[in-house]
Amino acid sequence: MSAESSNNQNPLVKLLDSSLRLSVIPLSIATIWLTVTNKEHNSIYGDVNFTNLTGLKYMVFTSAICAGYASFAAVASCIRCFVTKAWLFFVSDQIVAYLMVTSGAAVMEILDLAYNGDQKITWSEACKSYGKFCSKMKVALVLHALVLCCFIVLAAISAYRVFSSFDPPSSSKEVEDEDEQRT
Repeated sequence: MSAESSNNQNPLVKLLDSSLRLSVIPLSIATIWLTVTNKEHNSIYGDVNFTNLTGLKYMVFTSAICAGYASFAAVASCIRCFVTKAWLFFVSDQIVAYLMVTSGAAVMEILDLAYNGDQKITWSEACKSYGKFCSKMKVALVLHALVLCCFIVLAAISAYRVFSSFDPPSSSKEVEDEDEQRT
């Protein structure tokens, strides 16, 4: 069975794939918008915005890649020459999912430090002074996590498409039986 025929036999999988790819685009754009427009002024400590934190810049960059790739993949999934390239989607979905994990982890670490500080090195809790900034970062992280969940499902779908075209591996018992029949 080829990847294309596997795709055609499962209209629900194709619908789920297309829906998830299209959902990722506005979620990623919303993550970018929330992060880029997030700034707050404190008369004692000064201004904070996303450019002050490398992890947030990385999340914006990753979200932009994600939105761009999802747009390309949504269009490409309708073009016959790309539909037959299941490996292309499989590898790309895996890469984007891993990028989403790493950028989400970076922002979670920033939020942890912002809310809890680090008493050992005398960092105080920044969210006491920048509450609005921290709240928007949490919302952006939740949106980012939703995109990650979509890409985990997309990676599973693309893996299914690639590997369903192969026969399952033989068990060692079947191999032994075949060897005995040959001799």
